[in-house]
Amino acid sequence: MADETFETTGAEAAEAVELGDLAATTALEVRAYLDAVTEVASGQIDSTAPSVLLLAVSQALVTGARLGAVADVVPARRYEPDAGPDPDVDPLRAGLANVVEGLDDYAEVVDPLTDAHLVRGSLSDDLASVAADLVHGLRHFERGEVTEALWWWQFSYLSSWGPRATSALRVLQSLLGHLRLDVDAETASDAEFDALHP
Repeated sequence: MADETFETTGAEAAEAVELGDLAATTALEVRAYLDAVTEVASGQIDSTAPSVLLLAVSQALVTGARLGAVADVVPARRYEPDAGPDPDVDPLRAGLANVVEGLDDYAEVVDPLTDAHLVRGSLSDDLASVAADLVHGLRHFERGEVTEALWWWQFSYLSSWGPRATSALRVLQSLLGHLRLDVDAETASDAEFDALHP
């Protein structure tokens, strides 16, 4: 009986360490995403902004997929402790909208499994909403509420920021594809000639 208790305690300790490591890694990725979108929104990045956003969103989705793949994180408390006021992402949203002006709106399927109707989407709204959800979890993490942070990031990945980031990723991939592939025939021919005749 004593050995069984020790094994359970050991397993619980190992799980706590794993969750702590996952939370720390997630927090690093969250900060990287926030830094990238904030820098893009500042307008100080030139034509590389779509590429920077593509990388930031892709990495955030890798982090989210990791959260979605683990078993449900269940906090010890039945209520969410107050993480403070919701972050004001309106300046971020406005800055991003300026950067992607003319390319911000897109068409999206509501749900590919249950509702194939098209709705309007907004790239700047998506990126800012993802930031707001990630910041909320980061506040819990920074207050030492590790399980609460993981629960929030996991729950909101599945219900909110994951779908928004997925939509943003598709728009950014499409945007980069158009920027790089939609060239006139003469430009394409000149590039091909230059590549073949160094």
